Amino acid sequence: MKKRKKLKLLSRKKILELKPYLDHLVEEMETPEYIDSDPIQFLHAFQDKDDIEIAGFFTAIMAWGRREIVIAKVDDFLKRLNYRPAEFIGNFTESDTSVLDGFKHRTFKPIDHYWFIKTMQSILLEHGSFEGFWAHCQKQARVEDRELMSVFNEKFFSFHPEIPQRSYKHISNPDKGGSCKRLYMYLRWTVRKSSVDLGVMNFISPAELKIPLDVHVARQARKIGLLSRYQNDWKSVLELNEKLTLLDPEDPAKYDYALFGLGVKPELVDESYLINPAP
Repeated sequence: MKKRKKLKLLSRKKILELKPYLDHLVEEMETPEYIDSDPIQFLHAFQDKDDIEIAGFFTAIMAWGRREIVIAKVDDFLKRLNYRPAEFIGNFTESDTSVLDGFKHRTFKPIDHYWFIKTMQSILLEHGSFEGFWAHCQKQARVEDRELMSVFNEKFFSFHPEIPQRSYKHISNPDKGGSCKRLYMYLRWTVRKSSVDLGVMNFISPAELKIPLDVHVARQARKIGLLSRYQNDWKSVLELNEKLTLLDPEDPAKYDYALFGLGVKPELVDESYLINPAP
C-alpha cells in the first residue's frame, strides 16, 4: 500500500495570519440566506424552546448525506409528529408507534426512532427539558474530568437498557473515536447565537464548543494546514479545535462556516493559502 504523504501544518504565527481570511469567509457564509438551504431551517420553524431543542436533535442525528435528501426526510419525520414534537413526545404511547411505519433514512429505521422518542420522553420527565439533561451531563463531565459527549452517550442510553444494539451507532461516542459531528452541529445550532444559529441553550458557552468535523470540513482544514491527520475521528477534532481556538477562543465553532464555504464556493478560495493538495 502506498504511504500517504505527510501533511504540512501551519505554525502558530501563520495560523494567526490566516485569521482575517477565515473571518471574512465566516461573514460571507453566516447569513440568513444560509438557513433555507440547510437542515437548521427546521429549528427556525418553531417558536417554543422545547420544540426547537427536540426538533433540532432529531434533525441533527439525521443530518447524514445530501442536504436536500436530509431536509426531505426530516420534514417527513416531523410531519409524522404533527410538527409538534414536544407535545407528541410528551404524550407518546404505544398506540402512536404506527406513525413511524415506513420511515427510513440511510440506516435509520422505525425501531431507532421509536426508542429515541421513548428516551426523549424519559429525559423530559426526569430533567424537565432537553437542555436540563445536557446540563446534567455537563456537570458530571466536569466532576469526572470526562468529555461531555462521552457522558451524554452513556446517560442517553441508560434510560432504556433494552434499546437494540443497532441504534447505538446513531449517537457518536468519543471514547470509541467518534467525531461527534452531528452532536456538535446540534450544539452549534442551539448554543451559538447569530443570524443563523439560534442560541436557545446556555448550559455551556460557545467557547466550549468543538467544530462539527465532517468529511468536507476536514478536507478543507487539511488543505490550509490546520489538520495533520487523515482520519476524521475524535483525535482530529481535538487537533483542529486547538488551532481554531487560537483564532477565536470565545467562539471557535464559527469557523465551521469558513471551512464549509471553502468547499462549496470556489470563488471564495484564495489559493495562496492552500499548502496541501486535496486529500
